[in-house]
Amino acid sequence: MSLRRLVLLRHGQTDYNVGGRMQGHLDSMLTETGVEQAASVAPEIARLVPDRLISSDLKRAVDTADLVSAACGLPVKYDARLRETHLGEWQGRTVAEIEDGWPGAIATWRSDPGWAPPGGESRIEVVRRSLPVVEELDEEYAAGEPDTTVVLVAHGGLIAGLVCGLLALP
Repeated sequence: MSLRRLVLLRHGQTDYNVGGRMQGHLDSMLTETGVEQAASVAPEIARLVPDRLISSDLKRAVDTADLVSAACGLPVKYDARLRETHLGEWQGRTVAEIEDGWPGAIATWRSDPGWAPPGGESRIEVVRRSLPVVEELDEEYAAGEPDTTVVLVAHGGLIAGLVCGLLALP
């Protein structure tokens, strides 16, 4: 990998997080705490002197990235490939509601990265979608400055999958 540093930053807390609801591709709002989280991490990210700032285009990531952008003085590039896992029919539901409608499916989803919620995508599909973002950056910076730092603002599920993909973990 040519990139010296790749920083993966999850968005701040959302109203769906507080309500225990699965977000997926649904847009949700940062809570006051989520705004505070983003505002407090922004100067820490700025200290890394990033060269690029790329964000998921979902509102919770956009709002987080905007605070980081202001601290770093960098524009944000938005990339839909950094969206959270599409959860299909599960989006907007709580785990209890999902368990009621699809008994045992949460356990299957958590244990099998190839399994997708009804109408959604698997974690393997998320890795296939997001990994090219990093591969393209790596190619772009291959002949350039060796101390390049890129910040990706995304989502917990995507970040977990992307890390597995980057490290070639199952």
